[in-house]
Parts: sequence; structure tokens; C-alpha cells
Amino acid sequence: MRGQDNQQDASTVSKAKRVPASHPRRASRWVIWAVCIFAGVTTRAATQPDRQVAITIDDLPAGNASNMSAAEIADMTSRLLATLREQKIPAVGFVNERKLYKMGEVDERIKALAMWLDSGFELGNHTFSHASLNQVGLKAWEDEIVQGETVTRMLLAQHNMKLRYFRHPYLDTGRDLGTRQEAEAYLVARGYRIAPVTVDAWDWMYARVYEDARKRGDTALQQELLRSYLTYTDAVFAYDEQLSKELVGYEPKQILLLHANQVEADHLGELLDVVRKRGYRFITLEDALSDQAYSLPDTYIGEEGTDWLDHWAITRGKPPQGRPVFPAWVIERAKSIPRPPTAP
Repeated sequence: MRGQDNQQDASTVSKAKRVPASHPRRASRWVIWAVCIFAGVTTRAATQPDRQVAITIDDLPAGNASNMSAAEIADMTSRLLATLREQKIPAVGFVNERKLYKMGEVDERIKALAMWLDSGFELGNHTFSHASLNQVGLKAWEDEIVQGETVTRMLLAQHNMKLRYFRHPYLDTGRDLGTRQEAEAYLVARGYRIAPVTVDAWDWMYARVYEDARKRGDTALQQELLRSYLTYTDAVFAYDEQLSKELVGYEPKQILLLHANQVEADHLGELLDVVRKRGYRFITLEDALSDQAYSLPDTYIGEEGTDWLDHWAITRGKPPQGRPVFPAWVIERAKSIPRPPTAP
């Protein structure tokens, strides 16, 4: 996730897709990889793409948990999970356990988190407090991973499940290659697999404005935001499909990044309709990660996190161009919303 608690300073949004200077080309590794999959690529290119996508949802129990009651979190979670359950959509939710610790509400917040497992979904680690590897340093980040496991492991064990996925907060994977490699080795040693992202339509930014409008009863603005969000998501999918073909030669199994917020609780069904109209079927994260694309050479480093399609392009020395522009009016609306005091 790029936005924590839906409270990230909107003025920093312009940096979120900044592409650092190109990395040295890894031409030989790319040639070897391309030769290995050439036969499969040519076969797929000749037919209609079999579009598949895994749904991942960050910032559990809720993106804006610090400004919500346990009852509000439970209600939002219930509506979000109802859509996934009714439509039989597999999903993994990534947890920031710090959001469970609000005085007088810990047990109720844990119960809201447990609803995910009770409904047949899976949980992963998103660090204790949504800590960026790029900002806190490797040792503090490792401590965040351990601290962020306590409740999640316990709940998973109650369902005979293991904690196996990790999602980088802000998609920050390290400022330098050495740090990135050490971080990844640490995750492997603790039994994690990193959950990449290939499609990200910034629902967290929409959510900040949407939730403010929802509290004020501004239904017209809510509908305007929904239309914009669905249109932008459609454009992002189209862009990422084309970029995938340019980079890999086919459309791999995509991984969509969403967040636990009121936009998704209210309108996930409409979002899923947009994705279906593009020809997608929904798969597990485990299935998505079986795609050979996720073994592509990846030496991306940078101050700002970005998705794995960008990782692969930048590793090749070809930073992508032409990404859909996020609607400026949503950013301006987000900037204008006063920050509420942080609840204890």
C-alpha cells in the first residue's frame, strides 16, 4: 500500500510514480528467460488471452482504523467480505496489527480481523505499523515484521493455516540492492513469500475523499468519485495489459492491489464487474504466483515504491511511459480535507 490510514499527505502523491534513473541492463538474463518461454509466448499470442487476476487487500483491519470505532470496522468488514463471499472471489488480506490496539476495543477489533478467516479468506503480514523499508532501516523493519505476526499467526493457527505472505508497505522494497537482498533473505528465512502487485488504481486516495463525503452525506460527490474510480481502474488495467505484452510477450496472471476502506465495502461489486468485462476470472494469490513472469529478473531499487511491471521494465533499462494520469481533482480534494486528531 502507498497510503497509510488513508492519511498520507496528498502533496506527496506526485512522487509516488516517480521513476528513478535506469538500472544497468541485464540483457543476458533477459535473453535466457525469453528463450525459455518463447514457445509458450507464441502460442498464447495467437489466441485470446486467458486473463486471470488475484485480489489482495491491504491495511487490515481498516485503512482508516485510527478514526473508526470497532463497530464501524466490523460493519465495513462485513460488507466487504459479503461481496467476496457471494461472488466466490478468493482474496488475501494484509494486516497492520498496530490498528488492533485501541483502548477498550482490542478484543472487538481482533474479532473483526478474524471475520476474514471465518469467511474462508487468508491473512498476510503488512508489518506492525505500515513501516517503509526505505524509511526505517533494515533492523527496525525486521522488528516490525516480527511484531506484526503475533495476532495474525494466532488466528491463522486456529484455522490450521500458516502465515505465508508478506506485502511491502508503500511497495517500498529498498533504497539499495544490498538492503533489498537482505530483506528478501530475512523474509524467506521466516517462511514468507512476497506478494507483488501488477495493477494498482490508487483506491486509497479515492477512499480518503469518499469517506469524508460519506460522513457528510454528500451522495453526489460519492457517485462522482465512484465513476472516476471505475473509469480510472479500467484505464489502468488496459495500460498494464499492454505493458505486460511488451515486457513479457503475454499477459501474466495479474495481482490487483486494493485496500480495506468504505469505497470497496460499498462498491466492490461494481469494481469486480469492470474487471470481468475485461475478460478476467478470479484466482488465488498462490495460483497467480505460479506464473513464470514472477521469476523475471528484478533488480529495482528506488526511493519510491512501484508495481512489479515497473520493476521489470526498469530492470531492463526501459522505464515505462504513458501510464494513465490520476485525476488531479481527487488529489486536490484530498489535500483540502482536514486531518482528524489521531485516536489513542
